[in-house]
Order: sequence, then structure tokens, then C-alpha cells
Amino acid sequence: MPAAKASASVSKAAETVASTAQTVAKKVQETVVAPVVAKSTQPEIATDGTGVLSLDPWLEPFKDALRSRFSHAQKWIKTIEEHEGGLDKFSKGYEKFGITVAPNGDITYREWAPNAISAHFIGDFNNWDRLSHPMTRDDYGVWEITLKAVNGKPAIEHGSKVKLTMETKQHEHIDRLPAWIQYVTQDLNVSPVYDARFWNPTKYVFKNQRPPKPKSARVYEAHVGISTNEYRVGTYKEFTRDTLPRIHKLGYNVIQLMAIQEHAYYASFGYQVTNFFAASSRYGTPEELKELIDTAHGMGISVLLDIVHSHACKNVLDGLNMFDGSDDLYFHEGAKGRHELWDSRLFNYGNHEVLRFLLSNLRFYMEEFKFDGFRFDGVTSILYTHHGIGTGFSGGYHEYFGPSVDEEGVVYLMLANEMLHQCYPEVITIAEDVSGMPALCLPLALGGVGFDYRLAMAIPDMWIKLLKEKKDEDWDMANICWTLTNRRHGEKTIAYAESHDQALVGDKSLLMWLCDKELYTHMSTLTENTPIIDRGIALHKMIRLLTHGLGGEGYLNFEGNEFGHPEWLDFPRAGNNNSFHYARRQFNLVDDNLLRYRFLNDFDAAMQHLEEKYGWLASSQAYISLKHEGDKVIVFERAGLLFIFNFHTTNSFTDYRVGVDVPGKYKVVLNTDRPEFGGHSRIDEGTDFFTTDMPWNGRANFTQVYLPCRTAIVLALQK
Repeated sequence: MPAAKASASVSKAAETVASTAQTVAKKVQETVVAPVVAKSTQPEIATDGTGVLSLDPWLEPFKDALRSRFSHAQKWIKTIEEHEGGLDKFSKGYEKFGITVAPNGDITYREWAPNAISAHFIGDFNNWDRLSHPMTRDDYGVWEITLKAVNGKPAIEHGSKVKLTMETKQHEHIDRLPAWIQYVTQDLNVSPVYDARFWNPTKYVFKNQRPPKPKSARVYEAHVGISTNEYRVGTYKEFTRDTLPRIHKLGYNVIQLMAIQEHAYYASFGYQVTNFFAASSRYGTPEELKELIDTAHGMGISVLLDIVHSHACKNVLDGLNMFDGSDDLYFHEGAKGRHELWDSRLFNYGNHEVLRFLLSNLRFYMEEFKFDGFRFDGVTSILYTHHGIGTGFSGGYHEYFGPSVDEEGVVYLMLANEMLHQCYPEVITIAEDVSGMPALCLPLALGGVGFDYRLAMAIPDMWIKLLKEKKDEDWDMANICWTLTNRRHGEKTIAYAESHDQALVGDKSLLMWLCDKELYTHMSTLTENTPIIDRGIALHKMIRLLTHGLGGEGYLNFEGNEFGHPEWLDFPRAGNNNSFHYARRQFNLVDDNLLRYRFLNDFDAAMQHLEEKYGWLASSQAYISLKHEGDKVIVFERAGLLFIFNFHTTNSFTDYRVGVDVPGKYKVVLNTDRPEFGGHSRIDEGTDFFTTDMPWNGRANFTQVYLPCRTAIVLALQK
């Protein structure tokens, strides 16, 4: 989400949905996840898109709307089956459209441009002769030309420039880049406008298979261009060589790559896409991106693409806007086709060829680059006619149905998820939605939209609000736990304390909120461990562990935040004299053993590896046995682990009694107070914690622990 998007008046607290929906969890497990048992014991699941009612009866008043969108999706699936051979074939449009090369070297170029009355293919190959290579038009407005191979080789040289020139029905002569072009380059010394390149290299041969879909998704959100501490744009090759090993060592098993689809303006963070099938040439070639993904797969890491299908750059000369001279080719016409906050174009999801383009775009990245899935940006804008502008969501179900819902957008997302999950059962799809729409992360068969996960966008807002507005002693333990657990259980959630949104200029990272200017003066171990630094390091670890353990079924971290990156993110632009100072990640800080950043980095790694061992993200909801406001203590159990947090600013507790359900001997497996994590070594990890057979805080047993102030410990049962 770019800065402009972050300024939208959508209340991210809207992630809060009706608390009654939390009862869905058990039914979802029984109905969707559990193996089929005797037929008579299974509830009857409707097949008309209202199957979700068996999981969430509170949706009963909206069953007509559920039926409508399900029926709409089924009609599209039937139409595509009858006329295109099914979703599988339909979503391979890139094999037919754009510039394709046959095995014998023949080049075919096809383009949908119904408003054109003539079209010619031009480029370096014909010395830009506007008349020498006319294209022919079919009844659907698709133009085509075939260039025969010359001596068994393609008639166009690899890497040479090409364009489409057309005369419109309004008798205007226009030049455009092919809509399906797979590689474009930009020379800012000449012009900001991109050049289309005929890209026909030696095909990259992948060496590694895709890793299995992780049971626990630990997502590392990254941007190739900023992944260097130098004042420039980083490359795919550098990311592969330098950043992938860091991510692997930290223990993340999913990478979410941002700003890959080609975008006109670097400072847009990749959210003003001009060329949807072109991997950004800022960082290198498509083959170098494939090598990056292949290398990650060799490390057992899945790679997701941050896909932007919610809108498109309004550029005309090198984008999709006014492609054939008409306002309504890929987009809605007039105001309906324009996003007033993002200053961009909005797709017409009800158009057959637009669906082909977008679904094929997803398939292209899965097939050609071997991505493992997608994080869909701006889903709220796709779901609603108001696009989230000036709209807050209270969690009332009426807000998710009715005239404010863009059914065509909802259906597009249904089709996208259905196609992806049919073709790639191991695919991962994540929705960035601030509204909390019910059934967003349930399969189409139940009337859901089909995503695997949604982002828990209320959680980082809560932490920032606490740090900005509340004294530590005024933190509300119950409210923290409520925000972390208030989700539609049964629909998986990716929890995070901060993402790229919180790193952007105008906001601050958590460590900046905690330590502010002392990050520049007291992060050296040779300097005093001031109260501000001590507090900041302690709370940074506790906030992230609590979010990780309690907040969802997946976890996300933005690049650099694992070690408390000291500065915000701001790309080169006119407003900062085109400076790269803030458009980089200073990994050199964590590599310096004299700086305290390594403490946070090492703790983050310990946390990820502990989750890998015990799998709490893939386990059922945590049981919170204690939210003590006076002591500022939170205790919960998940995946057989006992998590204990003491947020008190000064009070440490000896023999603090905590409930635990399973009896036995427990040992410390993670402790934020370890000296290697910047702590004070107040906890003896050699201690055995035995349970007492006596109920406490709703649990069958209790044990007693030493709990220093501003620390968290995790205990595991010893077998």
C-alpha cells in the first residue's frame, strides 16, 4: 500500500468484525478440515453459495446476496468453459496474446484493440516503418500479424524495441506499447516513458522444485530495490546473493516480493503498474528474477508476488490507459473508472477480455517465474464501489452486502482464487482487506471468495496507537488480547506488528516510536544502556512475540524491521531532491557486533525457529488464561507451549502462579531477557517448572515462575 493509499480515510480498525463470528472456528474445522466420517454425522452443506451459513448463521439475512455472487461466478465459469475451454485454458492467454514465438521461429503478435480501424507492428526490425507490417482484425477486435522466421531464426532480434501503432475510429494516430509485453526498459536520461523490448532469451532452466505449502506461513515482506545499504537501486542478483541467505538464516519460509510488476514511478512503491506482464527492469532481467525464485526454492522458501490488480497507472504512452484510444477498453468509462485518491484507472471486472488479461497475468507469474502465490493488494477497493474512500467499517454484516459491494469485483476475486487453487493446489493467496468481509477466506464451494489468508490490519494500528497515545502503565491488557484475537476464526489471518505501511515516511517503525533520537546515539554497546533504549529493546521483542503467538495463523515482517531498522522508507522523488538516503535497508547495522541491532535480529531468528519446531501458527486458537491489568501480565497456551508476558514497567514477580492445562515438567524454550537478545539474564533457564494438580485461572493445573518486568518467557512441556 503506497503512501497515498495509507492516507485513505478507511478505518483500519474496521478489521474488527462481529464477535459472534468467532464461534465459526469449530464448525469450520468439522466441516472443511476434518476428514469425512459417517455421512449421517455431517451437516448438510448448501451448494448454492450459502454453505457458509452452516458455519456462520449470522449471515442468514444476506443469503440472497451470497447466492447472487455465487451464481454470478458460476455463470462466468460456465461461459468460459463453453467458449474458452475452461479456466485452465482461458488463463493461459499469454500463450496467444502479445508477442509469441513458435518452435520454428515464427513470431505472432496479437492485441485486443476494438476501437482501432487499422494497426501496424513497428520497431527496430523494420526501421520503424509505419506501413510495412499491417495487422489483420477479427470480429472481436483482436489484431494479428505473423512474421515468418528467417533462416530458422526469429525475424526480430532479441532485446530490440517494438511498438504498436494504430488509427482509431476518431481518426487519431496513436503509438502504444504492447499490452502483454514481457520486458520494458526506461532511460531517464532520455525520457521517463518506457520502451518495449522483444524478449526472447535462452530459456532459464529451473533447478529446484517448489517447496511444499508451509503449514505455518512466516512471511518476509521484501523489496529488491531497497535491499542494499548503498544509495542506489538494488538488483535481483544482489538480493539472491546477499538477502536470501539472511532470510533463510532468520527462519522465514515465505518471501513476499513487492514492486515487481513494472511501474512508471519508483516512488509509487510499485503500486502504479504500467506493464502487468513485465518484471521490473530496474532490478535486472526476468531471468535474474527466475534465478532468485529458484534459489529461494532451493532453500525451502516459497515466494509470493505482491500483485496489483486493484488499479492501474493512468499513463497512456506506456500503460493500458486509453490503449486503443477509447476510455473504456480495460477500465470503466468516466468517473467509475478512476480512483480519486490513487489517481489511477479502475478495471472493468465484468468484461470478458479484462478477465482473460488479469487471470492470465496470475497464471503467467505462476508458470513462467514459478511464484508460489500472491498477496493481492488493495482488495478493499476491488470489493466495494466506494473503494474504501471515506468509509469506515464497524463490523456490522450489513456493510458487506448491498449496493456498496461491487459484485463484479467480488466475482473476479472468486474466479482468480478458484483458477489458482484448481491449477495449483499448493498455491498461497493473501488478501489485503481492511473491511473484514465475511467468507473472504473460505472456498468458493461454500460461497466464499477463496483466499487462504487475510492480513490482520488492525493489529499494527493498535501497537502504534499505544506507543503514541498511552503511557506504558496505562496499556490495557484485555484490549490488547481482544485486538489480537478478534478475527473470524476458521478464516486464516496473517498477523504482524508492522509492515511496509508503518515504515513509510510520515510514519515510524516500532523501534523509532520506542527510542526515537536515541537510536542515533545509544545503540552502540560501548554507550550507556539508557532507560529509553532498554525499554525499546524489551518492548520491541515482547510486542513481536505476542503478535506472533496470539495474532493469527501466519506472521509477517517487513524487511529490516526484524532488527529495528532505525529509519523510515522514502523513495527518491522531487520532494527529497531524489535522494536514496531512505530508500535502502542498512543491513550493515545488524552485522556490526558493537551495535545493539543484532540483539533484536537474533531474537527474531530464535522466535521464527521456535515456531518452526512447535508450529503454533498452524495450531488451533490460543487459550488465554490471564489478562491481569494491575500486574500487566498476559498468559496463554498454544500448541502445547505456555506463553507468559509481564508488561509491567517496574514490578518483577517471584513465584508468580500461572495456570496450565497439561500437567508435567516444563522448561524455558525462549526468553526475551537473554543477554544475547539485549536482556539482563534475570531468568535461570536451567530451572524445572513442575505443575501442581490444582485448578487455576480456568486451567487444570498451575506452576509458579519468576517473572521480571518487561520480559516474556515461553515454556514447553518436557517429555
